[in-house]
Amino acid sequence: MIARLAGVSVPTVSRVINGRSDVAPQTRERVEELLNRHGYRRRSAARRTSAALIDLVFNDLDSPWAVEIIRGVEDVAQSSGAGTVVSAIHRRTSSAKQWLDNMRIRSSEGVIFVTSMVEPPLQAELRRLHLPVVIVDPAGVAPQEAPTIGATNWAGSLRATQYLLGLGHRRIGFIAGPPQLMCSRARMDGYRAALDAAGVALDDTLVRPGNFYHEAGYTAGTQLLALPDPPTAIFASSDQMALGVYEAVRKRGLRVPDDISVVGFDDLPEVRWCSPPLTTIRQPLAEMGMLAARTVLRLARGEKIESPRVELATDLVIRDSAAPPRRR
Repeated sequence: MIARLAGVSVPTVSRVINGRSDVAPQTRERVEELLNRHGYRRRSAARRTSAALIDLVFNDLDSPWAVEIIRGVEDVAQSSGAGTVVSAIHRRTSSAKQWLDNMRIRSSEGVIFVTSMVEPPLQAELRRLHLPVVIVDPAGVAPQEAPTIGATNWAGSLRATQYLLGLGHRRIGFIAGPPQLMCSRARMDGYRAALDAAGVALDDTLVRPGNFYHEAGYTAGTQLLALPDPPTAIFASSDQMALGVYEAVRKRGLRVPDDISVVGFDDLPEVRWCSPPLTTIRQPLAEMGMLAARTVLRLARGEKIESPRVELATDLVIRDSAAPPRRR
């Protein structure tokens, strides 16, 4: 907004904010007057000479995939001489307000939101503070000006379902993720598309809601296994839910993959060590964090980015949890 009102580029505004000398005096005066008029709180000289900070904001921090994203952000931050402040706002207005108050004090260079809905009042305040924002796996429609980082969720889900179809499965259960997340919707759509392409009718009784956590996988797995005609395979749209299915299978006195095949989504480090090791779709979580950090630092320097919407590739990782269905 300041750049538009001043009739200059965003990098020029950034140079003024950061005290750079390569700005014409008249331009500097015009930009500074607009910054003051719109309530921009200039960082102190001492703050500008200290290490940069990146705010990394989650809804919750109780998932192993959050650790992978943090690891990716930290790798880039450390190599750039920046620090990382990790917060969880728990989907509550009071938590978001407290985070915003704390962020004003520490004067971050930019913010990375993960699986978050950035509400209009928060968007407006971040714009007022001239803070660049990057969103990883957005919930709902992201602000138009905010770059987003994601993965090829549709293609990954399509590939997982095709793999099970290729093994001979026709009754494939699916455990969905939170419906408000765009990645969840894409995974559901990929599952449906694979069935449709193979000429297999979608059976709504084989689709169960989930939330990406272990307990939801256990509950949905228990329900699917109790059906009069249970599935021969279950595709859980997160690794944690897939491990919940493992527990449901065990408690029913069955075995993976002898009695039922299981496929997950994420490729968290621990799934290669479970019994049996989990076949899953690898989502490049650490790489997503790295790209988000590079992007927010570039925006903070006033640089242009090549694409505001990036999806990193997913891959099928075949291990030992899926096999052809047994004859009944």
